[in-house]
Amino acid sequence: MLLCAACRDVTTGDARPIEMLVQNDAETLDPRYVTDAVGIRTSRLIHAGLTRLDPSTLAPVPYAAKSWAWTDATTLRVEVRDDVRFHSGAPLRAADVVATLRAFASPAVGSRHARVIDAIDRADEDGEHAVVIRLKHAHATLLSDLELPILRADQAESPPDPRGALDGIGPFAVARWERGAIALSPADASVVPRPAHAVVVRTVHDENARALRLHAGRADVALNLVSPTLLPAMNAEHGLAVTSRPGSNLTYLVVRESGALASRDVRRAISLAIDRDTITRTLFGGRARGATSIIPPTHWAYLDADAESSKTPLARIAHAPQIAQALLRDAGHARLHLSLLTTPDRLRLSVARVIAQELAEVGVDLEVVPLELGTLLARLSAGDFELASLQLPEFTEPHVLRFFLHSDFVPPAGSNRGRVADAELSAMLDEGARTLDVAERRRIYARVDQRIREEMHVVPLWHEDQVAVTSARARSFVPSAEGRWLSLADAR
Repeated sequence: MLLCAACRDVTTGDARPIEMLVQNDAETLDPRYVTDAVGIRTSRLIHAGLTRLDPSTLAPVPYAAKSWAWTDATTLRVEVRDDVRFHSGAPLRAADVVATLRAFASPAVGSRHARVIDAIDRADEDGEHAVVIRLKHAHATLLSDLELPILRADQAESPPDPRGALDGIGPFAVARWERGAIALSPADASVVPRPAHAVVVRTVHDENARALRLHAGRADVALNLVSPTLLPAMNAEHGLAVTSRPGSNLTYLVVRESGALASRDVRRAISLAIDRDTITRTLFGGRARGATSIIPPTHWAYLDADAESSKTPLARIAHAPQIAQALLRDAGHARLHLSLLTTPDRLRLSVARVIAQELAEVGVDLEVVPLELGTLLARLSAGDFELASLQLPEFTEPHVLRFFLHSDFVPPAGSNRGRVADAELSAMLDEGARTLDVAERRRIYARVDQRIREEMHVVPLWHEDQVAVTSARARSFVPSAEGRWLSLADAR
């Protein structure tokens, strides 16, 4: 109650703040160090970069930048908006951008996102509202990378500030952070018009408690936090609505390519045994789409396999248990015994058990092992697993595949947890990283996708919808394809 009162104090006569429910507390709101989903999504309400990602296609679009132009393959000139101010009232200037890029790259700062700007050689002011960025080599993802939040020049290399006190140019400023709740107040002269409501990001760990809070009218938005079995109860009778949109994410099985799983045919058999359509229709209530590509269909890099079949004969991801049985038999496995790591989340555990049942029908006995996420990731990094169910929640840039599948990024260097060693695939991923032309990059990633399907280095499962439960006062909230919350600033 005290927290809500504080939020009313910082608004301009609005009623109680819009309450956004989350499952876990943010680890930090310092954009130099934040990596958890809640922290990233909250920090992007407080801070903003030169670019942001289109909410549907995830292509980079101007944000704090007014415009940009490539002068050659390694030089980008960016015009910075002159109508944006930090929450403190300080105007945004080119010097802030230069200092921010320097800070993210500085070993002394130790940002967890230093790799994002590895390709930048230097950045220089070109007057008060323009920056010239020079690259070490051609780097296709620079515009997406410039989504990196801009800090005030005098704070860019300051000590870590987990509670969000660093000056930002996003639509909200931190009014208060107490255990289980972060209160955000509307900001003037930010990168978007002043929001009409304050926001509280409230942590509620238990799903039933979240549902009761929504029913009681005490919460306004829950994104991907209500299971399909409870969604029918989130209805107009309780002043609630359920909306969804296709998500830019990928749920997949990561495969440790050793033992029986070193065989491409065994990996293919596992993929063919899984009935994606039935699982998405039943366990997800139809709010997910079976993967036909590792790249989500709404993403700018997606290349329709049917439309391009004459140019790129992509393998199909299908349900074919008879073929799966034949592949296993030909690989010399009358009966195969494997384990699958997953989280103890109720839905994820149900999915894993259904997959185990389907694999049993083709000759694979699968032991399902639920582990807390931290333990699961530690075992993956150590290579102590056979199969694991994971989600890439924000498929924002196909370049991310390089960190998961390139041979240079085996842990601890990166996230190639399956220890994939495919020289042809690594070369394609390198080519995609340095090619600037968007149409050509799309063709490169179509070949990447084809290679992944042929070799089944990971087993794509489905793309889950972004599903929001909203109150009447937050009905305008629409998540972006990757699940960000910027439309909280649009609530009226």
